[in-house]
Amino acid sequence: MSENIIRDVVFRTNGELYVGVVGSVRSGKSTFIRRFMELKVLPYIKDPELAKKVIDELPQSAEGRTIMTVEPKFVPSNNINITVSDDLKLNVRLVDCVGYALPSAKGYINDDGTSRLVKTPWFTEDIPFGDAAKIGTRKVIESHSNIGIVITSDGSFGEFTRSEYEAVEEKIIDELKELNKPFVIVLNTSEPNSEKTKKLCNELREKYGVAVVAVNAVTMKEADVDRILKEALYEFDISELSIKVPNWISSLHDDVPFKQAFNEVVSKTTSTYRKFRDALKIQDALKESEMFENVELQSQDLATGVVEINVDCSDETYNRVIEDIIGEKVDDRGRFVEVLQDFVKARSVYDQIGRAVEEVKRCGYGISVPNVSDMSLQTPEVIKHSGRYGIRLKAIAPSIHLVKVDVESTFEPIIGSEEQSKELINHLMADYERDPLKIWDSEIFGRKLSEVVNDGIRAKLYSVPETVQAKYREALQKVVNSGRGGIIA
Repeated sequence: MSENIIRDVVFRTNGELYVGVVGSVRSGKSTFIRRFMELKVLPYIKDPELAKKVIDELPQSAEGRTIMTVEPKFVPSNNINITVSDDLKLNVRLVDCVGYALPSAKGYINDDGTSRLVKTPWFTEDIPFGDAAKIGTRKVIESHSNIGIVITSDGSFGEFTRSEYEAVEEKIIDELKELNKPFVIVLNTSEPNSEKTKKLCNELREKYGVAVVAVNAVTMKEADVDRILKEALYEFDISELSIKVPNWISSLHDDVPFKQAFNEVVSKTTSTYRKFRDALKIQDALKESEMFENVELQSQDLATGVVEINVDCSDETYNRVIEDIIGEKVDDRGRFVEVLQDFVKARSVYDQIGRAVEEVKRCGYGISVPNVSDMSLQTPEVIKHSGRYGIRLKAIAPSIHLVKVDVESTFEPIIGSEEQSKELINHLMADYERDPLKIWDSEIFGRKLSEVVNDGIRAKLYSVPETVQAKYREALQKVVNSGRGGIIA
């Protein structure tokens, strides 16, 4: 057994390889299972009695139109644990499903034209052959397997044509896709290496979007089974997609336009492709974006299902994002240094009053606590209290109090008639409903509404006399230092 492949299988399936083999009748399911067990399981069973029991349970196969498998069969009846190398242990079991009937097959219709009744593990009573095939396929893939194998044929052996197999395989594959389990198609053929077979494999792969492996089930080799298992691993979902980006992208806030566009591209791509074999398609899809200078598929781990992709952006993209954040174009290093110095000053101020700003937005009142550097210590003095002496240390520090005051600004232009006034209101409100911010760009008498309103607000704000401002500050200072909350407005 190819140790690399089986090691990947062990890790990907958590050490439990349960294969559901489905397909039409007379496609070679039983032959495939028998050969699989002979190649991959029996050589690793050390107990002769257990090996004999497994051999006795292998499904039988025969030529002709008569159906051989008339009830679902677990092979072996109980899953067995095999050791394929010193540190690799694996539970294995295959399930041979009742096949979907081919119209010209024999053995699923009684002499009186009624459907043959067969036994299943899921019902106490016998059920029609067709129901057993459909229900059994669903239950086996859904509940009793982690890998599905669809056996079909090109009609190069036996007494059935390719068209008969094709009509049935479409139904089976549609059923399996609904169950969202990894599966591969095995094309059973007497000529697995012919150009005709290779062409058919490509057609099936294109048609169903699933891996197709051509084998002769009768003469199948261990390398063929390894290839089937490897293709099956590629049909598993990606367990983790790690897209490594420059650290400056990771540092961007989610409200930055570039970060939003980046997240949208990645989300759209990853929602479109989910299978492990789609890793290259994900890479190619990301390459199509102008946001990225280079996209490289770094690694794919079949055992874990982890895919790593490295993404890089050009210096031009980086500079453009920086300019968008700063809000201006930075043409040279000198200007960039100026911007950084301005940022440091602004950051210093915001570090002190930022929390107060958030508080005033939330509840209308915010306080900025002074830093140690803002404090001034007055000369200590000796004090006497109840016959004992001590010292008084007094410090003064400026605290900043932010108060939210709603300022009203009224603009009352004389338009003309009542009808003209109503038309202006309707015009303004129409803009407001489409875009609430657009109303401020509306022009009245040659001036933007925002300018007119701002003039009114500024006039009121600056109309508060300095003497009144000083009294406000003095009153607040007394309230803070006295520790009493009483104030008469």
